[in-house]
Amino acid sequence: MTATLTEAGLAGLAARALAGLGLERRDAEDCARILVLGELMGLSTHGVGRIESYGERLDLGGIKARPDIRVHKVAPAIAKVDGDNGVGPLVGMRALRAAMELARETGVGIAFARASNHFGPVAPYSLIAAEAGFASIIGSNASTTIAPWGGRDARLGNSPVGFCVPNPGGQPVILDMALSVVARAKIRNAAKRGEAIPPTWATDKDGKPTTDPNAALGGFLLPIGGHKGYGLALVVDLFAGLLSGAAFLTHVSSWSDNPESPSDLGHFFFLIDCARLGPADRLADRMREFAAIIHDTPPADPASPVLLPGEIELGRLERHRRDGIAIDEALVAKLESLAARQGA
Repeated sequence: MTATLTEAGLAGLAARALAGLGLERRDAEDCARILVLGELMGLSTHGVGRIESYGERLDLGGIKARPDIRVHKVAPAIAKVDGDNGVGPLVGMRALRAAMELARETGVGIAFARASNHFGPVAPYSLIAAEAGFASIIGSNASTTIAPWGGRDARLGNSPVGFCVPNPGGQPVILDMALSVVARAKIRNAAKRGEAIPPTWATDKDGKPTTDPNAALGGFLLPIGGHKGYGLALVVDLFAGLLSGAAFLTHVSSWSDNPESPSDLGHFFFLIDCARLGPADRLADRMREFAAIIHDTPPADPASPVLLPGEIELGRLERHRRDGIAIDEALVAKLESLAARQGA
């Protein structure tokens, strides 16, 4: 059974649940904004359902409910953000705002965050930046699930990275992707159904491609594009983990194995103020022409027109904002029970 909630209703419930877990109300609203946007975009694996798992780590002391997040401007266009082991979307929002402020001042803004946690999906941050007129490259590292190309031990995380270009008066182009072929959740689901998986999804514990989902769960995820995806995952960790001062590669503490320990994840936010590149109407015209070239591509399947990255997610966002979104009643009840803590 599901319950249909409006965006405002879901945002209010999510914020109250996070406040019930100990976050200050304003911080809870910032965190909820990212997770709710993710939910409305159809990214439910990184939506409001994450609040329950964040709560488990908050209760264990693995995440601080009220961190002392500090932003240090280290150059005219660069800031370092110490997340003090706060909830990831909260640290992410602070870093995004820091990068936006710098980009307004100098045309380009870069924020590196450390001492953070799982920060939700990239697309909501990209959208917030795009609506303010910024193009962006945003990424985070993650705990290890991918073996280096040719290896048989997990040394890399399935790190997400996103690219976005704003479109004045229209939809931005948003590419948000993790760097494995599929998420581990898809392999778990195949195992539950007793179904084989494609050999391109994962390897067994010896690093050999497998169609057995149970062997895959004991092995490693395969990166997109083979050795090229391995390279991308490595570079994201170099920027998000190494340059930020956060943990990197095998130094990242596993959320599932050590929920009581800080993960010390890192994030990066690279923003460009598109107003510095020319008038908004010129950018809008060029984006329309760009989109038309892609949309006019003859489709291989007439029933499946060629789309730009992010169109499906932004279409879901528009529909859910108009019609409301169906949320599992068990999740609603869990969020309500969290909100009831401390009279939140």
